[in-house]
Amino acid sequence: EVVERARKSSLPQEVRDALTVSTDTRTPHQQETVRNHFVRHFYAPARAVFNALNAEAERLAKAQSDLEASYSSTMVMEEMPKRRDTFILVRGDFRTFGETVTPGVPARLPPLREGSPPNRLGLAQWLVDPRNPLVSRVTVNRYWQQYFGTGLVKTSEDFGSQGEWPTHPELLDWLASQFIASGWDVKAIQKMIVMSATYRQSSRTTPESIKYDPYNRMLSRGARFRLDAEMIRDCALAVSGLIDNRIGGPSVSPYQPDGLWEEVGFGGGFSAQSYTQSHGADLYRRGIYTYWKRALPYPPLITFDAPNREVCTDCRARTNTPLQALVLLNDPGFVETARALGQRVIRQGGATLEERMRFAFVLCTSRPPRPQELEVLVRLFGAELKRFQQNPAAAAKLTSVGELPRPADLDAAELAAWTAIGNVLLNLDETITKG
Repeated sequence: EVVERARKSSLPQEVRDALTVSTDTRTPHQQETVRNHFVRHFYAPARAVFNALNAEAERLAKAQSDLEASYSSTMVMEEMPKRRDTFILVRGDFRTFGETVTPGVPARLPPLREGSPPNRLGLAQWLVDPRNPLVSRVTVNRYWQQYFGTGLVKTSEDFGSQGEWPTHPELLDWLASQFIASGWDVKAIQKMIVMSATYRQSSRTTPESIKYDPYNRMLSRGARFRLDAEMIRDCALAVSGLIDNRIGGPSVSPYQPDGLWEEVGFGGGFSAQSYTQSHGADLYRRGIYTYWKRALPYPPLITFDAPNREVCTDCRARTNTPLQALVLLNDPGFVETARALGQRVIRQGGATLEERMRFAFVLCTSRPPRPQELEVLVRLFGAELKRFQQNPAAAAKLTSVGELPRPADLDAAELAAWTAIGNVLLNLDETITKG
């Protein structure tokens, strides 16, 4: 009866387990558990002390429970009490066991750290051991690739013996050693690279550099390559003044043609079967926060060679296709940013047409326009302004793309003409190219 009452009671599980054991067979720990619980909750002389302490303990336990409930949990792996035997499978047949294998690291690399267990923890400690140059070399090579377009080892996706030999092996060694010596300080290694004389070179080419270093593997000039897909969108949002730089938060769903997700949806209880567009500031968040469905990623990013995430991608390809120009010219998100750029130019660019045109050009390309470029843009603006003045419906339609409210105090034809200029500037190679 005592055992049954203990099982049904609201006592802590550890106390219930101890009460189900007869008093003469309880372990010292179980005896202590029962005694402590009795003193804390039922012993009258101690109630004055323990009531307040118990209340505080309950408050802290609830706070911990609320905190744990406020974030998502995920499955983790746990070491087995007894390691399972692992074998070489003869000819790949899972039914035919060969030689038994045990945890270890390649013999050509430093051994596991002394005292490290031969498990995942030991492997993690080995990866960041200062005697092991592998992780540091791979990491700094990828940082170099981000800034120069190509790593010191070009085949960053294949860093082994089958990959390409580094163009500057001593530099790679030195950067790796500096990264380790800094305590794996990521910001410090980024600062070191961008402040180097090599990175700060001009990207202008000369006949000599093209002849002797056509692919810039010898770093004879500054790097020049097209921005990654997310950065192209971020760049357009930034120059237009629309970008929302909040850090963190849930993913967002920018403009996307209707029905795309439904084409690849399965129906039923599967998640993300229909696309619900975001609104307000969420439309202008950085590309890193764009909701990504593996079966159908965000179309503008895919057009600019963003991977579909079905497989691991260490090095993105960069292509140049007509579809990319169509996205920059016609995608609602880019048309809206072009209009926002036009609004910004009208309000902040100055009083004269030339001042505004220079302001817009510098925003997009980080340099003033040449006289010939300025002349072409001014002529284009005049033609577009005349066209929209003659066709107010077209002006209203162009300046209504997207959810950004159209300012009532701006002339629709003028704003539409500046939207056309913004569209051209956002589509320039210089705008979407790092150089």
